[in-house]
Amino acid sequence: MQNKEAAQLEKAKNYAFLLLKFRPRSEDEILQRLKRKKFEDKIIKETISFLKEKVFLDDEAFARAWIEGRLKRPFGLRRIRQELKLKGISQETIDKQIAAVKEGYCEESIVAKIAKDRFTKLKSVDPDKARRRIFDYLLRRGFSPDIVRDTLFAKAKGVPTE
Repeated sequence: MQNKEAAQLEKAKNYAFLLLKFRPRSEDEILQRLKRKKFEDKIIKETISFLKEKVFLDDEAFARAWIEGRLKRPFGLRRIRQELKLKGISQETIDKQIAAVKEGYCEESIVAKIAKDRFTKLKSVDPDKARRRIFDYLLRRGFSPDIVRDTLFAKAKGVPTE
């Protein structure tokens, strides 16, 4: 029986390494994927313990890397927070990592830059219609509705209607 269990453990570890090869994953993501492959709970716990012990799984490092990658795209903090929650990251870890990033993060300037770029692309569209499209786009990207609204209405006064 020990050989079968050892073989299953090895198989679970190999599968986890395969997943981690493509991109970093949260502990919960690995847990869910192992469950989906129908590994026993004992094997899953041992696999996750092994990965954490060897620092292949670290939710804080994962959250930090995820936030950095998503800010480069750029996405808003609301969307990033939601994505991390879906990845199974604890609220405490999310709050801690978001707070660390907020220091050098200016959502207003990012929204203004995206809005300016979008207005340029939509210059042939009616300004009100363009403003609505940009507003919706920025909300989908996870930016604060208040900041988006303030930026677009400030922009609306300076947008040429030609």
